[in-house]
Amino acid sequence: MRGLRVADFDFNLPQELIAQQPSAERGQSRMLIMDRATGDLRDAHFAEFSRLLNPGDVLVLNDSRVIPARLYAKRKLIRDRQEPSGLVEVLLTEPAGDNLWRALVKPGKKVGIGELLAFPDQSGVTSLEAEVLERGESGERLLRFAPVDDFFTTLDKIGHMPLPPYIRRDDGEADRERYQTVFSREPGSVAAPTAGLHFTPPMLETLVAKSVYIARITLHVGLGTFAPLRVEKLDDVRLHRERYTISAETAEAVNRAFREGRRIVAVGTTVVRTLEQCALQATGSELKPHSGATEIFISPGFEFRLVGGLLTNFHLPQSSLLMLVSAFAGRERVLAAYRRAVQQQYGFFSYGDCMFIG
Repeated sequence: MRGLRVADFDFNLPQELIAQQPSAERGQSRMLIMDRATGDLRDAHFAEFSRLLNPGDVLVLNDSRVIPARLYAKRKLIRDRQEPSGLVEVLLTEPAGDNLWRALVKPGKKVGIGELLAFPDQSGVTSLEAEVLERGESGERLLRFAPVDDFFTTLDKIGHMPLPPYIRRDDGEADRERYQTVFSREPGSVAAPTAGLHFTPPMLETLVAKSVYIARITLHVGLGTFAPLRVEKLDDVRLHRERYTISAETAEAVNRAFREGRRIVAVGTTVVRTLEQCALQATGSELKPHSGATEIFISPGFEFRLVGGLLTNFHLPQSSLLMLVSAFAGRERVLAAYRRAVQQQYGFFSYGDCMFIG
């Protein structure tokens, strides 16, 4: 729909509705249910989710695993400079090649090209070292890490979970488990695919027993998911690139469901973007197993080729994620649902409640 503006996706969100902690137990979240055909709304709980799916539905999950991407480094002596003091915060954002990572560095002005950063463990022993190769905008750097036996295992030991900026607290030990889906397995995300956080092993077992087919894709979520849209018109929106993989097993499951007219239900906007990206570049109507990257921006007027149901959390005002949900269910209906969610005091964003559109 041409002519829409970013401001057309605004809504009033009281700050106290932004969830700062997960629910006491995984799977206890509330769930707002929307009938996609009529816009009718019903308040429920995620425990009822299995009742909303039918035998033969294909439920697609994102199995990307959040890495402890927030690190703290000491600046090392370079040439004839004096030893710098203070810690530098480094937030890994995207791999850029062998031992190379793009990262945000704070305070960025003090860290120049050629500097060496040492990342200590809790005992003060250096576990990782990196050299600054390039300097970008807004604190971005390209880092080359010295090789280690297992980079991700080392990150697990010294890194912190990269909680989003609207969670106004430091990460804690509990976040290592709760800011991670129970089905995560492929490390690479710097933000959680949050719709999946509600699932428990018993819920997945219940769905399988009901003959719901569970498929997986991998899309590594980048910091672009939180980046504000700095344009006025939707026509001018450009999103960050995110890497994805679709396996042969998942491609076949989705293709078969499409041919047979069975519903494909996406858990989260990351799954929607992956499936619809793959559908756009498919040969004929058949998805092929492959890895790639997507910058797809889904907004009202987009023609959905595969996704017939969506489980999603409540998103930021004026965000690309809210625009995607609006494309799926209609802008006015989605904004009405969000007004209902605010009125009923649902929790918003990563650790908040969820919404099912089917």
